[in-house]
Amino acid sequence: MKNSLSIAKISGLVVAGMIIGVINGFFGGGGGMICVPALLLLGLVNKEAQATAILIMLPISIASAIIYYTNGFVEWETVLYVAIGSCLGGIIGAYLLKKLSNNVLQYVFAVVVLAAGIRMLI
Repeated sequence: MKNSLSIAKISGLVVAGMIIGVINGFFGGGGGMICVPALLLLGLVNKEAQATAILIMLPISIASAIIYYTNGFVEWETVLYVAIGSCLGGIIGAYLLKKLSNNVLQYVFAVVVLAAGIRMLI
């Protein structure tokens, strides 16, 4: 995927990006849960898909945050504390990504997605 992209792959990436953006904008998150499997289907390996998804989610999250802010939906005290924890967790997660094999990472991701889905149902 790194050397050249076909029209079909570019089209797949653009469509996946649109779906991810709509999901993230509508739900305030969750686009990454769709982004990683989409990138895997389009040929990336687990570590590449995880790392690429983080960079893809940054501009989506900024755009969504601006819209939420302008509509008065942001609770700043919560943002402050969760942002501190998220930054620390992001550093730890990026470090662990280097240490885990693609197979272990695949299972961990599947468990997290499954747990999130079950939690949303109950």
